[in-house]
Amino acid sequence: MTESSRIECLDGLRAAAALWVLVGHCLLLTGWHLPVLGDPALGVDLFIMLSGFLMVFHYQMRQDKEPWQRPETWLKFWTRRYFRIAPLFYVMLFCALALGPYLYESRVVIDAFLQRAPQAPERFLDSGLKNIGAHLTFLFGLSPNLAYRTPLPDWSLGLEMQFYAVFPALMLLVCRFGGLWSAIFAAALGGFAVLILKSMSVHFPMPSFLPLKIQVFLCGMLLAGVLGQSQSRPLLHLALAMALAAIPFGDGHGLEKFLIREALVLGFFALVLYRMLPGVAGAVARKVAVALGGGVFHVLGELSYSIYLIHLLVLQPVAAFVIARYGDGLDAPLRFAIVLAIVLPVVLALSWVTYKLIEMPGQTLGRVTLRRFVRKPALQPSPAE
Repeated sequence: MTESSRIECLDGLRAAAALWVLVGHCLLLTGWHLPVLGDPALGVDLFIMLSGFLMVFHYQMRQDKEPWQRPETWLKFWTRRYFRIAPLFYVMLFCALALGPYLYESRVVIDAFLQRAPQAPERFLDSGLKNIGAHLTFLFGLSPNLAYRTPLPDWSLGLEMQFYAVFPALMLLVCRFGGLWSAIFAAALGGFAVLILKSMSVHFPMPSFLPLKIQVFLCGMLLAGVLGQSQSRPLLHLALAMALAAIPFGDGHGLEKFLIREALVLGFFALVLYRMLPGVAGAVARKVAVALGGGVFHVLGELSYSIYLIHLLVLQPVAAFVIARYGDGLDAPLRFAIVLAIVLPVVLALSWVTYKLIEMPGQTLGRVTLRRFVRKPALQPSPAE
C-alpha cells in the first residue's frame, strides 16, 4: 500500500457522522423525535469506527518506514494524534468555559420547556483547576465525575485519547497474533474491565472509558486489516466485526441501536471493500463510495472535527431563543426546521474559520515538532568501522 492510497468514502462518512450528531442534537433539543437520526450517539459510533479504521490504515501505509517495534514510532504516532486533536480542543474548551453561565441558562429554558430533568449545573459552570487540568491532559475520560463536565461533547475525545494511548500495544498484538485473535483478546479484556466496574458500582454518565467502547474501535480496525493482508479473510473479519458491534457496553442497549450498529458495520464494509462485492452490489457500492469522496463531502469531511466540537455552543442558545420566543406556538417539526436552518450555516462558517486558523496550523506545528524533536534512527555502523 502506498502513501497515495486513498479510500474514497472516508470523507463522506466523516461528514455523515458529524452531521448525524448535529441533527440528532437539534432533534433532541427541539423536542421532535425521529428514529435513528434522533440518536446522536450512533453518529459518535460511526466516528469511533472510522477512527479504528484510519489508525490501522495509516499504519499500513507507514509500516515499512515506521515499524511498531521501534519506540520512536510510538512517539511519532502520539505526537501526530496530539497535534491533530489538542489545538482546536483547547481553544473550544476555554470558549465553552467562558460561555458556561450563558449556555446553562439556555439549557434550563430548553429542559423546562421539554419537561426534562435539568442538566447538572457543574457540567456548565465548573471552572475549577481540577476540571481544567483533567481536560488539558485528556485524563477526564477516566473519571466518572469529570468525564461529562463541560458544555462540549468532549467525552468522546477523552475516549479517543485512551484509544491512541493503547493503539501501539494493540498493533504489536496484531503483528504477533493476527487481527482476528487480537480483536477477540482486546474485546475480552474490555469486557472483563466492564464487569469489574459493574461489581464496584462505578457508573460513567457517558461511555468515556475505553473498555465501554473498545468493541466499536475494533470493528473499524478489523475492516482496515482486510486491506493490509495478502491472503485476507474478509468474511471472517466482517463476521467478527458484526459480533463485536452487538456487544451492549456503554450506551449500546436496545433493539434499534443493535440493528443500526450492525447496519453501520455492513455499510462500512460495502463502501470500503466494494471491490470484493459481486456484480450489481459491487457496482452500486462503488458509485456511492466515489460520490462520498468528492465535492461537498470532501469539504465537510475536512470540517467534521470542528463541526463536532462547535455545534452545541451554537445550538443551545439558538434553541433556547426559538423556544422562549415562540414556545408552543410552533409544532416540533417546524421548531426543529427553524433551529437547524439557523444553526447549520453558522456552525459550518465557524468550522471553516477554525479549520483554517487552528486545525491546519496545529497539524503544521505537529510536523515541525516531529522534525525538530523526534530523532531519526541512528545509522548502523558498517563492519569495517
